[in-house]
Amino acid sequence: MKTIELSDSLPNLKEVLELAGKENIILRTLDGREFVLAEVDDFNKEIELIRQNQELLKLLDQRSEERKTFTLNQVRKQLNLK
Repeated sequence: MKTIELSDSLPNLKEVLELAGKENIILRTLDGREFVLAEVDDFNKEIELIRQNQELLKLLDQRSEERKTFTLNQVRKQLNLK
């Protein structure tokens, strides 16, 4: 992640966006506030959509709570293995 100090000479927006296409950028103002500039890709959009799908999240929560285990003999019997 690269940090760009915003001082009297402001960088060109096109140049900053080109840099953000290669790596995430931190923009630091004169008063010390920091902002992150990052390219949004399809994976991040997909994650956001999943987070908004309450039905899917509920299902995933239920599945993660299941703790049923099987012995090797039980698996062999169910698969008809000797």
